[in-house]
Amino acid sequence: QVQLVESGGGLVQAGDSLRLSCAASGRTFSNYVMGWFRQAPGSEREFVARIYWDSGITYYADSVKGRFTISRDNVKNTVVLQMNSLKPEDTAVYYCAARRPLASAYEFWGQGTQVTVSS
Repeated sequence: QVQLVESGGGLVQAGDSLRLSCAASGRTFSNYVMGWFRQAPGSEREFVARIYWDSGITYYADSVKGRFTISRDNVKNTVVLQMNSLKPEDTAVYYCAARRPLASAYEFWGQGTQVTVSS
């Protein structure tokens, strides 16, 4: 049974940092694409960042480029989203997701973790 469990969310002030973790279990994710998405109240879910587990290649949304860093820990089977210089507009529920490289959609999702940035 595949499980993605996010942690690390919270309430911070603008300019602060947070580190989100996604613990992946239930299968080998070495050939998967791991992504972070977020959804603010009243908004569509949007892409934040993704990493190809094998190669470590990363992609970011323009809105977070230069502030957020996605990485993976092969030993702990964890994907991390380091968020620096947080802004109020980063407030959202953040979700971890996984898909095979050629899949058209993400197949597995976590339950989400709330990030709130006050001004």
